[in-house]
Amino acid sequence: MLSLFRGFVAVCYKESLHMRRDSMAILFALVVPLFEMIILGAAIDTNVRQVPTVVYDQSGIMETGTTEGTGDSRALIDRFRNSDTFAVYKYVHSDRELNEEMVAGRARVGIKIPYDFDRNLVRGDSAEVMVMVDGSDSTVAGQAVSVSTSIGLDESLRRVLSSGQQMPVDVRPKMMFNPDSRSPNFFLPGLMPVLLLMVSVTLTAFSIVREKERGTLEQLLVTPVRPLGLMMGKLMPYFALSLFETAVILLFMRYAFRVPIHGSVLLLILLSTCYLFVNLATGMLISTKASSQSEAMQLATMTLLPSIFLSGYIFPVDNMPLVFQAVSKIIPATYMMEISRGVILRSAGLTELWLKALILFAMGVTVLLIAADRFRKMIV
Repeated sequence: MLSLFRGFVAVCYKESLHMRRDSMAILFALVVPLFEMIILGAAIDTNVRQVPTVVYDQSGIMETGTTEGTGDSRALIDRFRNSDTFAVYKYVHSDRELNEEMVAGRARVGIKIPYDFDRNLVRGDSAEVMVMVDGSDSTVAGQAVSVSTSIGLDESLRRVLSSGQQMPVDVRPKMMFNPDSRSPNFFLPGLMPVLLLMVSVTLTAFSIVREKERGTLEQLLVTPVRPLGLMMGKLMPYFALSLFETAVILLFMRYAFRVPIHGSVLLLILLSTCYLFVNLATGMLISTKASSQSEAMQLATMTLLPSIFLSGYIFPVDNMPLVFQAVSKIIPATYMMEISRGVILRSAGLTELWLKALILFAMGVTVLLIAADRFRKMIV
């Protein structure tokens, strides 16, 4: 019986030595699960709080000449603010300003109080309030509609009990950008940056390490190619392939799942190039660090987890602790999430999105220069 296990101790010892020398395997086995637990336990909050809200109070402008509102309208806005779901950050003076805040993505909720709000309350009539909700984020949209309706009902009951009026406050939620609440419209524009990340980072993560394993890296070293030139030369074919992949994803999204693209497709592809650039540069940086293709795959996979959970794809960034909100600012998918949802669902233009594209481009240049510097040190 013992003969069946002959060599067990020796092989086990040998494999233990290999595992101890493989720092990436230990990192993958121990650190990644802990990282997932930290993200899911500390950063993710399914309760929607402090949703950026903009207010257009026509009643206040008519009665007082200011945007702060009259007593009745100000009291209603205070009810929204005190609910902890809405965070009023701005008062605007027109429908155009209100729409601009929503389209740009700065506001997730817009509250419009009509000019006759106070007059109707004095007469005992029903006073309507419109609550516009950004339908591009399903988590925020559902919670905002539910809480705003509850606030309107509570305000009405309070006035009915005190004065006998007939349902004086009528809060009417309006789902913007996705009025039918279709699930593909919610999820596919956000899934697009995740898919592009998986493709683009993985493509270039193998480029240099493949040369190492095949023994052809030495041939490149004897050529008069500069490190940055080598990086760009390896990056461009994958850049073209990633652009083609972007077009395929958009076509599939539009015609297979019938997701309407309200903005400019050309603008979306143009802004996507900045995102692809930083992802491909990240893959090149991984390739200079990894010693084998399996290690490169592990490192590339590690970039996927933060991009899914901390970019706003599933959970709103505004709900996360401040430290994780800061981390989300250095994740490229966060900016691409805003670009894809902005163009596809909100019909946002270059005016609203140019800064996000510029940040992505700056990230790409920085990462590529770091990768070129690492490669230069590697060949010295």
